[in-house]
Amino acid sequence: MMRAAQRSSYSFCTIWHLEAAIEDVWEEIYHSERWPEWWRYVRRAEKIASGDADGIASVWRFVWHSRLPYTLQFDMRVRQVRRPHLLEAVASGDLEGIGRWTLAELQGATEVRYDWRVRTGKVWMRRLAPLARPLFVWNHHEVMRQGGRGLAKRLGARLILETRA
Repeated sequence: MMRAAQRSSYSFCTIWHLEAAIEDVWEEIYHSERWPEWWRYVRRAEKIASGDADGIASVWRFVWHSRLPYTLQFDMRVRQVRRPHLLEAVASGDLEGIGRWTLAELQGATEVRYDWRVRTGKVWMRRLAPLARPLFVWNHHEVMRQGGRGLAKRLGARLILETRA
C-alpha cells in the first residue's frame, strides 16, 4: 500500500522536439518572465530575487492555472545553469521538488526535456491524491502539451514530437 507521501509525489518527464535552433529555444525557456506570452496556463512569472550573472540563486514566483479548476503558486530557486543545455530549479510552495530543463541539438531540431519531480504542498491535494491522482497526472500532461505547442508557435517552428512519461 502506498504511503500518503508517495501518493502525493509525482515524477514526470515531457519531451518536445522543435524544428528550431537550440539558442532560440533556450532563450524562451530561460526567460520565464516571457512564459505568460506563449504558455496559456502560466498566469504570472516574476523574479522576486536576483541571482548571479547566470541566474543561479535567482528566485521566480509562478502562478499557474490549469485545465482543472485550481491555481498553483510556487517559487523556483535556480540552482544550475549551463547555457544552452541545462536549467534546474527547486520548487517551494503549492508544489515542492525539482524541475530540470535539458536541451540537446538534433539534426535540424532541438530536443527539450522537462523532468519534474514534485509533491503537492496543498493539503486538499494531498488528501485527494489517492482518488484524484489520475486527474492530476492528466492535468499536468495537458499543461505541458499546451506549453510545447505555445513554444513552437512563439518560435514560428514546427513541434515534431511530444512525448510524456
